Amino acid sequence: MSSPRPEKRRAITEAARRVFGTEGYARAAVDAIAAEAGVSKRTVYNHFRDKEDLFLSVALEGGHEVTAAIARLLEKHLRKIVDVTEDLTAFALERVAAVWEFPDHFALVRTIEAEAARIPRPVLDAWIEAGPQTAHLRLAPYLAGMADRGLLSLGDATAELAADHFNLLTVVNVNQRTFYGAVPLPEDEVTETVTTGVRTFLRLYGPP
Repeated sequence: MSSPRPEKRRAITEAARRVFGTEGYARAAVDAIAAEAGVSKRTVYNHFRDKEDLFLSVALEGGHEVTAAIARLLEKHLRKIVDVTEDLTAFALERVAAVWEFPDHFALVRTIEAEAARIPRPVLDAWIEAGPQTAHLRLAPYLAGMADRGLLSLGDATAELAADHFNLLTVVNVNQRTFYGAVPLPEDEVTETVTTGVRTFLRLYGPP
């Protein structure tokens, strides 16, 4: 058996992301992924145990890339607050735009949501740990810092709950309406949705 090669692995994962995104988990065949990558089926199995292992690798790789991009946006917009409304709005708008920067990954996200019952549970659990369902945990420390400075008032809520509400009112609202970028909204409609979401969030958590 030949040794795995990084460029071959990269070609396979990129092809797998496209095939899983268009065909779904259940219908995607390793033969089709190999053909898309321009390699033999045996080469795929030199790098991955089976289809489940390949799907998990692709999902986690994309999830980590998006998580890293969001971490940069958090630092850019929320590390130093100048105007809480403007900074939260700018962060949410760039966060929404990230969907269009990773189209193949978010096609995979649509597959995961549509086929959750068919995807092996260990794969699904690993995805949840790395994926968008934990995004509020990364936002929470920034909101807690704003509360410490008197820019927000969390009351009896935890920073994690406030972060969850923020995401639901802004990013998740847009993503659900666009099906994670599959059906784009006009830019002014996205801006209005995010602006209204931030305004509602600050009615809930703004300082007295």
